[in-house]
Amino acid sequence: MAVTRAARLKYLAGVLILVALAATYRLLQETGMLMTILNGAELRERVAQLGTWGPLMVIGLMVLAILVSPIPSGPVAVAAGAAYGHTWGTLYVLLGAEIGALAAFGLARLLGREVVQRWFGDRLSVGLLGSQTALMGIVLVSRLLPFISFDIVSYAAGLTALSFWRFAVATLLGIVPASFLLAHFGSEMATSESDRIMVSILALGVITLIPVAVKIIRDRMHQPPTSR
Repeated sequence: MAVTRAARLKYLAGVLILVALAATYRLLQETGMLMTILNGAELRERVAQLGTWGPLMVIGLMVLAILVSPIPSGPVAVAAGAAYGHTWGTLYVLLGAEIGALAAFGLARLLGREVVQRWFGDRLSVGLLGSQTALMGIVLVSRLLPFISFDIVSYAAGLTALSFWRFAVATLLGIVPASFLLAHFGSEMATSESDRIMVSILALGVITLIPVAVKIIRDRMHQPPTSR
């Protein structure tokens, strides 16, 4: 099958984006900015020093942390809360995470969706992989579970048939709780209120366990009764 000029340009654009991301990561390493991201107090100072540009730095780092997996997003979210409080901090974290997820989704779809379709054809249009509702639910639940990679889910979803807007809605709904709690955690750390910090940690744990508890209950309800 001949590759059209438009397809070649599309793949070239995707490759250039990947090269730019790799170069950005290397630049962060060389300048020491990567270590700053890992140091919450230092990152908060950097953000505060930028004044009105600080929120753009938070949003940009969140986007970069999703597109380039070795860059952690947690410290950025905590620093945002420490610098801007839990309300505005949450807003900046949400905006950055949503943009980053959509960018990863779009990049995967740009480079890999057609390849996957050529390899598997109509076999991906059956079962859960062919259901928009099921795929949307999987993305939503995965966003509530911190031990599932946010970055990998964003890229993997772009290879499926899930529509762009369903992915965007599922991601936004799923990241609100964790984004708020991380920003709130950073805000409380900045005020050194240890009791509230513990409440934030416990609340994050409870939200994490909700999908697990729902799955366990659902599995038990569908189990056939055992004979005695």
